[in-house]
Amino acid sequence: MAASAVVLFALSSWVSAAPATSKPEKPERVSHGAEVKLAELAVPGKITVFDFTSEYCPPCVAISPKLDKLHASRADIVVVKVDINRPDVKGIDWKSPVAAQYKLRSIPHFKVYGTDGKLQAEGDAARELVGSWLE
Repeated sequence: MAASAVVLFALSSWVSAAPATSKPEKPERVSHGAEVKLAELAVPGKITVFDFTSEYCPPCVAISPKLDKLHASRADIVVVKVDINRPDVKGIDWKSPVAAQYKLRSIPHFKVYGTDGKLQAEGDAARELVGSWLE
């Protein structure tokens, strides 16, 4: 009986680490400063907006409710919030592994993946695209 519990725990851990295959109810918050592979987190058949963010960034905090509303109101769009802060860092964590991985110099920063899972827009182009959906 104990062996089956171990197998069940291992299986549940694997499932929670698997890439999303459907749109979650609310935007997921991922990374917490660690490197991430965005293409693996894009939801198949949906436009996936990656929002690089920090709770210490006033513009990020201001746009967050609008992104939540976009996620909730558009069946074809998934928002994933990439938290650049490591848990023990106060202030915007520009030295986190994920900030270095994507060479972030300002946030919020967006990357938009198309329904095919390929990068569609990033930087200024992604900001304009996301902005047009928020209007």
